[in-house]
Amino acid sequence: MSDDVARLLTALHDHLAQTATRPVREDASRWLGEAQAVAGDLAVGETPADAVLRTRLGHVEHLLSNVGETEDSVADNHVAAANAALAEILKTLDERE
Repeated sequence: MSDDVARLLTALHDHLAQTATRPVREDASRWLGEAQAVAGDLAVGETPADAVLRTRLGHVEHLLSNVGETEDSVADNHVAAANAALAEILKTLDERE
């Protein structure tokens, strides 16, 4: 795994973790919590092969697509940053194919 992917995985998880301390809507909190858990698994320990990584990131992408508005601007900024990190990781994986 490249250092860029590792850095982006950490950023993805860190941004999602920041939403856990924010006063977000309950339904958004559930989606964000699950996305954070998956991202956390990817950010620590051994990173899986690209195909597995892509599948797990697809799950994070699906979860984040269900968040919608959190009703907290700070959390919304962290969700946007997490989505940007996610997009960058997926772009990097595409370039490696």
